Amino acid sequence: MPLRNWIMLIVLGAIWGGSFLFAKVAVAEIPPFVLVFLRVSSACAALFIVLWHQKLLHRLELSLAIPFLIMGLLNNAIPFSLLFLGQTEIGAGLASILNATTPVFTVIVAGLLAKQEALSANKIAGVLLGVAGVAIMLSSSLSGLASDPLWAQLSCLGAAVAYACAATYAKRFKAVQPQVAATGQLLGSSLIMLPIAIYTGTTWSFSETSMTAWINVAALGIVATALAYLIYFQLLGEAGATNASLVTLIVPASALLFGSLILGENLSALQLAGFGVLLVGLVVLDGRVLRRKGARAI
Repeated sequence: MPLRNWIMLIVLGAIWGGSFLFAKVAVAEIPPFVLVFLRVSSACAALFIVLWHQKLLHRLELSLAIPFLIMGLLNNAIPFSLLFLGQTEIGAGLASILNATTPVFTVIVAGLLAKQEALSANKIAGVLLGVAGVAIMLSSSLSGLASDPLWAQLSCLGAAVAYACAATYAKRFKAVQPQVAATGQLLGSSLIMLPIAIYTGTTWSFSETSMTAWINVAALGIVATALAYLIYFQLLGEAGATNASLVTLIVPASALLFGSLILGENLSALQLAGFGVLLVGLVVLDGRVLRRKGARAI
């Protein structure tokens, strides 16, 4: 992979890792469902400007309205809501690690349930290692060695399941330009979250929210969503889906670094051990390292 693509990959991993930090700071002052609406609507507005500049607004066809709503629900509304709810109680680093299980759940949903992909030996092994890693992480709270509430961790795992369902559903958008698909799903999720945000945000005060929180809201919407989507789709087009998927390994590492340096977060020994097992599972799931070793042996 060229150096340009490696730089894009690292930048994207840092941005998406930072999104957990932005959310942790913002959700301390803004109700989770309101924060979700602010994130998706601001990102949608930014991508509308991009589509207008690229003369692609006409590609937002009415025939795609229902698919965009479903994609917006699965890829934005549900996972963002679950992540922000979870982050009211757990740190950015732990939330990002639990969210990194998305490829594991994608294999389960796409391979076992939807029958879209063949289940190879490395995928089965990767899923088993991933599940083991999650079990080790959750055992830290179950055994009382960590104070992170179990429900909050399960909420973040639920977000990973939603992302897996979205990845499976996204197959029907192959003929749609990536930036159009991204804008359409964000428009769909904005429409879904608007009434929910109004209903749940009655006690929240716009004027009493600090500038720090608003800066993190802008970072979530403009940087971690709109800009990140554009970088991701550019990387996808230049380096391919397999190379782009490496961002999964970078995101939790960057979130842990930011959480430790900026928020002073720390994980328990069991949580770190579970993270290690999960990382091994993701590498095995990816399969490239194993293929290279096999090729060298021959």
